[in-house]
Amino acid sequence: MSKTRASIFGSDDTEVLDVTSFAPKTGADDKAPPAEQVRAVAHAANFKSREPTAVKAEPKASKRSPRRYRTGRNVQLSVKALAVTVDEFYAITDQQRWVLGYTLQRAIEALQRELKQSK
Repeated sequence: MSKTRASIFGSDDTEVLDVTSFAPKTGADDKAPPAEQVRAVAHAANFKSREPTAVKAEPKASKRSPRRYRTGRNVQLSVKALAVTVDEFYAITDQQRWVLGYTLQRAIEALQRELKQSK
């Protein structure tokens, strides 16, 4: 086999690329060290494992149906909140049969009243 690169156009005048030596492995590698030895060397070298660890995650917000209303509100507010807070916000909205923007508006008004009273 020559040291020149194979043509991507498959010209008839080039040598055919021999790929017979490429095959999937048929079994365990006899030359590989045992897993315990690899683990011991990795531990001795303070190698950080990339295996996932169990992490206690916060509960995810429940799946809700999309809400599409024509209210004249056209500015989006995206905030990060706890799943419990978001669920409570949606629960109040559903209970009162309001749209999300109106619930936010009422919450801001209530907070402003509370802050005025505390002064």
